[in-house]
Amino acid sequence: MGKNTAVTLDHFMDGLRKRNPGQTEFHQAVYEVSKPIFDFIVDKPLYHEYQIMRRIAEPDRVVSFRVCWEDDEGNIRVNRGWRIQNNNAIGPYKGGIRFHPSVNESILKFLAFEQTFKNSLTGLPMGGGKGGANFNPKGKSDHEVMRFCQSFMTELYRHIGDDIDVPAGDIGVGAREIGYMFGQWKRITRQHTGVLTGKGLEYGGSLIRTEATGYGATYFMQNMLAHRKDAIDGKICVVSGSGNVAQYAVEKITQLGGKVVTMSDSDGYIHDPEGFTQEKLDWVKALKNEKRGRIEEYAKKFKKAKYHAGKRPWGVPCQLAFPCATQNEILLEDAKTLLKNGCIGVSEGANMPTVIEGIDAFLDARILFGPAKAANAGGVGVSGLEMSQNSAKISWKEEELQRLLTDIMKDIHASCVEYGQTKDKKFVDYVRGANIAGFVKVADAMLAYGVV
Repeated sequence: MGKNTAVTLDHFMDGLRKRNPGQTEFHQAVYEVSKPIFDFIVDKPLYHEYQIMRRIAEPDRVVSFRVCWEDDEGNIRVNRGWRIQNNNAIGPYKGGIRFHPSVNESILKFLAFEQTFKNSLTGLPMGGGKGGANFNPKGKSDHEVMRFCQSFMTELYRHIGDDIDVPAGDIGVGAREIGYMFGQWKRITRQHTGVLTGKGLEYGGSLIRTEATGYGATYFMQNMLAHRKDAIDGKICVVSGSGNVAQYAVEKITQLGGKVVTMSDSDGYIHDPEGFTQEKLDWVKALKNEKRGRIEEYAKKFKKAKYHAGKRPWGVPCQLAFPCATQNEILLEDAKTLLKNGCIGVSEGANMPTVIEGIDAFLDARILFGPAKAANAGGVGVSGLEMSQNSAKISWKEEELQRLLTDIMKDIHASCVEYGQTKDKKFVDYVRGANIAGFVKVADAMLAYGVV
């Protein structure tokens, strides 16, 4: 094996930007992960010699394809679909499918790269992948969504399999979309295997999958606080988003005694100073999941709540923050405002919701900061458990799955502490801990395989 000189982080990033021009989200994700890893491997020449970070940051394959479908008026519509298979060193590619007009190759590459480390942290045998299309399901009829999903799967099916690549849902892809895609997979392949997760309970799905990401982000916050001998009970909490992740974060926070005072969507946020109850949350679930309504309707129903159009909730004073909407929703100024207003902890329910400058502000202030790859890993953790149930052709009870989810989040927290705790044990850098813990498992598997 030739001896490659260890490269610096700046040299590595320069090369990555040249190979992936214009893919700013991908650049951001790779930089955020690589920063602590390059510090960790500075005295570990084998990782440099085998170009491990270069290889992890270069997807195994990027599949791009045309998706043609017919709308209800008989018009032919054309979208673009992708599947990014980033790394399968520790198991089949695993990661969601996202349908949203903002989807592009850069966003999916960042998500697949992050997914590689997140899946490693769960302790389950899953590699990293991500997929999606620049299709907007909002405003589309069920039949239009069905025709799109069937066309999407007609191409995707040849690239996936229960021991190859197991997609799941993501933004814009819920139980309805998974059902349509799985039905088309069955039709084409004549197989009934666990090739998708997030399926309905009637045909191989797992209990608590819908709740898992929001619950997991809350459990991670609970573990971070417990490490400081503190708890969620009695704390004012701000949550962004109003989809499944936000809904179940609110539910679990409330069950643990926290008081959630905000939820949001892309149009604005609502502030309810009285806090959400289960009854209010159930109303939001029906609004978003069944009626596909906008969060501003909450303020019309519950008169003491106020709607703030075009704004995010980070100016509302709180002790704990749970960004559960989308990437880059906490900017540097938002981070400064949260800190000024007394925030002591952030747990990321969404993927990469805090910009790098915001993360640095939180770490400099030494507050608790749970990065997405650790804090929101509960969703893919339960997806992995669904894969296990499908392989064994069994279904576990909810109590067992709840126990396994809490154990997964506790183990992730312990791994982050192992690699992120300062020598004086006075502070845990969870970003450093999560990135290094996720890296080591994948990197060591890649070393075991040689150059492949």
